[in-house]
Amino acid sequence: MISVGSLFRRQPSPLIGLDISASAVKLVELNQDGQGEWVLERCATEPLDADWIVDGNIEKFDEVADALRRLLKKSGTRAKNTALALPYSAVITKRIILPGSLSEQELEVQVESEASQYIPFPLDEVSLDFCVVGANAKNPSDVDVLLAATRKERVEERNNLAVLVGLNPVVMDVESYASRLAAGRWIAKLPNAGAGELIALVKVGARNVSLQIVRDDEVLHDSEQAFGGAQLTQMIARHYGVTVEEAELKKRTGDLPADYPQAVLQSFVGSLAQDIGRALQFFYTSTPYHSVQHVVLFGGTAGVAGLAEAVQAQTGVQAHVLNPFEGMKLSTGVLQSRLKQDASMYLTACGLAMRRFLS
Repeated sequence: MISVGSLFRRQPSPLIGLDISASAVKLVELNQDGQGEWVLERCATEPLDADWIVDGNIEKFDEVADALRRLLKKSGTRAKNTALALPYSAVITKRIILPGSLSEQELEVQVESEASQYIPFPLDEVSLDFCVVGANAKNPSDVDVLLAATRKERVEERNNLAVLVGLNPVVMDVESYASRLAAGRWIAKLPNAGAGELIALVKVGARNVSLQIVRDDEVLHDSEQAFGGAQLTQMIARHYGVTVEEAELKKRTGDLPADYPQAVLQSFVGSLAQDIGRALQFFYTSTPYHSVQHVVLFGGTAGVAGLAEAVQAQTGVQAHVLNPFEGMKLSTGVLQSRLKQDASMYLTACGLAMRRFLS
């Protein structure tokens, strides 16, 4: 087998989830009490400059490493084992059907053979992994297998970053998989655990809006478009005549003039809601589906005032800003007041941290 990694495997504890995005690095550490209830031990974030990570590639390695050191110090964690993730755009995924009678070794051989059909570069340059999803719906004697592959250099880049700051990378996941894992706690609380319902998971990041449509354990649609929190920063800079760096600082600290909600934020929220609405319309026109039952917002820009209401008005679908820590116990070092505003940005890191207990 070619470099079978740990995309889908349970890893030793303790474990921190580390989400490295375009605008910030985010850390979450979870535990479970004696009753199996989730406990948030710690979470923290450290901002990154705009040109340090571009299109998922770490362009300023030393600067990101320094930010990560600050994050670790800020969080107070002593854990070394780390779960990381690659952006969805860096990973090729394919759901394939294989005979259920195959042994694990035979599965590995067959997956490698199948992978060569879908991967546009030499297999010796690939980190490849797979997991058996379950019995095939049409033929129970077969199994559905999820294959994931990425260039080794993308895995090594993040692993090397973790090692440089004294961490031990033990899980390399995919950002969208980790987000879905964490969102599963919220979905499980829906009537009938959301069975059969179409749920739109919308990540609103610094530069992109990502849309996943999920139903039960199946991903029906995945897309991404260029619009995010960076546009809000630029609008602040233009309107108030400040630099982009000053605008970003004002946005993060909330140090903005009294007219900001009407003069800048309202226009941004309206444009963002329209973009999300268009993304959903594209899903409707390109698939047999004509509606979703829920829109779930998360990411660093998801919590801006009025976005959920604007998305609901634009789409006609109930919209909700997801707090991945809802229902969790909080350790003494976690400030609940900060979580109310910032929690949605931690969804991916939370899903990574959950890999300590869930495969």
